[in-house]
Amino acid sequence: MSVRLGRTLSVALSGLDGRLVDVEAHISAQLPHFSVTGLPDKACGQAPDRVKSAAATSGSPLPASRITVNLSPASLPKQGTGFDVAIALAVLAAHGVIDGRRIARVVHLGELGLDGRVRGVRGILPSVLAAARAGITHVVVPPENVAEAQLVDGVVVHCAPSLATLVAWYAARAGVHPLPVAAPATDDRPATTKTPDLADVVGQPEPRLAIELAAVGQHHILMNGPPGVGKTMLAERLVTVLPPLSRERALQNHAIRSLTGDEIRASELDLTPPFVAPHHSASMAAITGGGSGVVLPGAISRAHGGVLFLDEAGEFKTSVLQQLRQPLESGEVTIARAKQLVRYPAQFQLVMATNPCPCGQAWGKGIDCVCSALEQRSYKAKLSGPLVDRIDIQVVVEPVSRAAFGDDGAGESSAVVRQRVLQARGAQVERWAKHGWETNAQVPGHALRRRPWRLPGDRTAALDRALDIGVLTLRGYDRTLRLAWSCADLGGRTSPALADIELAYTLRGVGREAA
Repeated sequence: MSVRLGRTLSVALSGLDGRLVDVEAHISAQLPHFSVTGLPDKACGQAPDRVKSAAATSGSPLPASRITVNLSPASLPKQGTGFDVAIALAVLAAHGVIDGRRIARVVHLGELGLDGRVRGVRGILPSVLAAARAGITHVVVPPENVAEAQLVDGVVVHCAPSLATLVAWYAARAGVHPLPVAAPATDDRPATTKTPDLADVVGQPEPRLAIELAAVGQHHILMNGPPGVGKTMLAERLVTVLPPLSRERALQNHAIRSLTGDEIRASELDLTPPFVAPHHSASMAAITGGGSGVVLPGAISRAHGGVLFLDEAGEFKTSVLQQLRQPLESGEVTIARAKQLVRYPAQFQLVMATNPCPCGQAWGKGIDCVCSALEQRSYKAKLSGPLVDRIDIQVVVEPVSRAAFGDDGAGESSAVVRQRVLQARGAQVERWAKHGWETNAQVPGHALRRRPWRLPGDRTAALDRALDIGVLTLRGYDRTLRLAWSCADLGGRTSPALADIELAYTLRGVGREAA
């Protein structure tokens, strides 16, 4: 038998970054053997067994010859079972079962079952995005992954339920039997009847203002108070007053969901900011990302563009909390492994809620508290100074009295607050867009301390004094300025007034020390 070759395309992922892979199959008249080269991991290296069984049950058995499949570039690690379909088609093209010219510029993604079915895999959306950036216009995906693949513009998505279907497509002449286009995916899940609303929160005027300012300028917030006063309710309603995500950020968010295996059933982008609330027992890998094999995104990346809520923050491991410091500054997380360096976006708003002590009763006179002084100090020390210094707003949430109920107990709705947030965000875009910033939280401190944005000395006198006596660090100084600008935007002013600066450093928790 003469030497024959077959070739098609697939995608290898490193984080959210994908690269086209040439899947090359070589059949020669030697002793029967099927091998895959090009740095496959264990799951990818087991593809020969799945491909041989799937081809046989689909009516296209492979020859008893030496079959070598190379995944090029060979130096790039290949992970997962998503190369199965491409490997099978490349081998069948080399065997002459299908027309190799028809598969040469088509990306194939999916896992093969032993009965020939094409099964869904993780990471379809970032893979299709990488294919589109490389100029590929046709992709074949499993039925379970059609919805997320159709989110990418400029790519024709084809859905193949089985290997036998693919063989029938490619064995026919192109002019007579073109590849059928997948039907648009639909979401048949019932619509939710109730969504959280800020009007559900009773009283709490200062925490409500803090939540609104956090939404205006994309600021981080820490809420401290006894149990049952509404800290969790406030945090859950922050996303209801945030602006919708941009298309680019929504695509990133969907790509992260694709990698983590979250189901994407609708072919329209969900522009709602995510809300992620991990349990306080979560590990470092669960929060920041990682894993022993495939490096998956963690909670901070799943919250990209939205809110990461750490309830009972004092119960999290200290090492986990400290890992948040670098992503809070850079907006991304870098996970280093021996053979690769993976980056995930992590531009999130951090919201933390904590009790004053482990039992939660060290409030007011604290006569009901059963914690020792050492337990209280250890509990508060979980939130270290460097971490708290990165929190823009630190607000105390006090118990609510019956007088706060009013006539019906309802405050302003999320729709009303969201409209003010959108107006304030519009002012920020108009002011900072030419510099490449979107919100006040993204503006570097040095820009706010220099002309033309530097504020007069009579307005910043209290801040300057707080910096001189050590109550504020320079980072805290800059973050207070950013918060003051958000106060001005919410009030419709072109620059922070003295009242805005006073409110900013009061909400930061340093007003009394700086006075």
